[in-house]
Amino acid sequence: MGDRHVAPDGDQWKIFNPDGVQATTHTDTQEAAIERAREIIQNDGGGELVVHGTDGKIRDKRTLTAGDAPNSPRG
Repeated sequence: MGDRHVAPDGDQWKIFNPDGVQATTHTDTQEAAIERAREIIQNDGGGELVVHGTDGKIRDKRTLTAGDAPNSPRG
């Protein structure tokens, strides 16, 4: 499974594997980071998407499967 976290990183947003030290991707907006993380998770066969707020605290968690459409309801 391909769990990913989205968190602020300076003036950008980073996507990272919870086991990794470095960010795998940076984007200009949180929305773009969430969308890209969703794609990565789906390509990896599913996993957990964890979104951190600007305070660093977890503000949202979503379990995604390989078949989840990008515009499916958050869940």
